[in-house]
Amino acid sequence: MSSTIELETRIYDLLGSVIDPELGRSVTELNMVTGIHVSGKQNVTSVCDFDNSYPTYDVTISIELTVPDCPLAQVITQRIQSAVKKYPNANLVPHVNISAMSKDKLAKLVSDLKEERKENPFNKNGVKTRIFAIASGKGGVGKSSITANLAATFAALGYKTAAIDADVYGFSLPRMFGVTSQPTNLNGMLMPVEAWGVKLISIGMFAGTDRAILWRGPRLQRSLEQFLCDVWWADPDVLLLDLAPGTGDMALAVAQSLPNVELVVVTTPQPSASDVAVRAGLMALQIPVNVRGVVENMSWFENNGARLEIFGSGGGKRVSDQLCKALGKNVPLLAQIPLDTSIREIGESGRPAVLKKDGSLANSQLANTFIQLAKALMETVK
Repeated sequence: MSSTIELETRIYDLLGSVIDPELGRSVTELNMVTGIHVSGKQNVTSVCDFDNSYPTYDVTISIELTVPDCPLAQVITQRIQSAVKKYPNANLVPHVNISAMSKDKLAKLVSDLKEERKENPFNKNGVKTRIFAIASGKGGVGKSSITANLAATFAALGYKTAAIDADVYGFSLPRMFGVTSQPTNLNGMLMPVEAWGVKLISIGMFAGTDRAILWRGPRLQRSLEQFLCDVWWADPDVLLLDLAPGTGDMALAVAQSLPNVELVVVTTPQPSASDVAVRAGLMALQIPVNVRGVVENMSWFENNGARLEIFGSGGGKRVSDQLCKALGKNVPLLAQIPLDTSIREIGESGRPAVLKKDGSLANSQLANTFIQLAKALMETVK
C-alpha cells in the first residue's frame, strides 16, 4: 500500500470531481479543501459494504464553504463522501469537517470569480448556453406558466437550467417554484436560488409580493444587466427568460444584451390574442432576435374524452403562418398546450405541474407535451 501522504494526494485528486452546486466549480478549484488526513488501518469487520481483502483507512477531510451554515453543506458533504468511497484498492471511511471561509479568503474568491465575469457571460464568442426568451403580445395567455414548466422539464431531463424572471412588473416565477428566500450575497455576487433543479432569479425575491415596480427605460435595462452579470450562473446549458407582455423596454434590452437569444411566442387560440402575438414576433424585423417558434396555450379542454375548444382554434397556426410570411423563414408551431387545471392547482402550490413531488417528470400528457417542446427547442435549426 502506498504511503499515507501519497494516499492523501490521490484523495485530493478525487475531490476534483466534487462540484459546488452554486458555483459550478470543483471544491479543489475553489480552494475549499483545507486539509486531508489519513489515519491508520481500521477494523473492517463492522463495515458490511467493504471488501475484506483491501486495507481500510479513516479519512478526515476539512472543507471551508463560502458562508456559515451553508444550506448546501449536506449536499457537498454527501458528494465528498461518495467520491472518496470510489477510491480503488482500499476501503476509505470519510469524515467531513465543515467550516466557513474567512472574510479575506471569501473576498479573494469573489474577486477572482468577478474578474472572469467582468462582462455579460452570455454575450461572448463560444458560449454554448441556449437562450430562450418566452414572449407574448398580451398578458393572460399563460406565458409565465409555460416558462416555469418548460424550465422544470429541461432540468428534469438533465440540462443545467437557469431562469430569469424578466417580467419586472408582473413577476410570478418565485411563487410558481415555491421560492420565498432571497439569493445569497457573496460580497456583491449573487447566488441564484435553486428550486426543482432550476437556478432562478427574480426582482420579486427582493421587492416582495406587495410592492409595485415603477421602473422604466434605463432602470429596466440595468436590472437585466445585473441579473446577467452580477449573478453567478455557472455556465448553464439552458437559460430561459420570462419577458413582460408586449414589445416594451425589457424586450429591447434582452435583444441588445443577448444577441444569441431565441424568441418563443406564446398565444392562445382566439384571434384577439393571436393577432397581438404576431406583433411580439415582428420585433425581429427591427431588432436582432431570432424567432424560434410559437406555442399555443389553452388549446382545448379535455372533457370525458371530448376536446372542447373553449377559446376557439387555430391561433397558434395563424401566428406561425403570419410570422413565416413576414420574416421569410420557418417559424413553426412548436406545441399546443391543453387547458389543464393541474397547471393552476399544482403550480399555485409551488411545484411546476410537469413534476411529481419527488422532482421527477410526471407520467402525464401535459409532461409529455413539455418534453416534446423541450426537445424541439434543443434541435439545431437548419
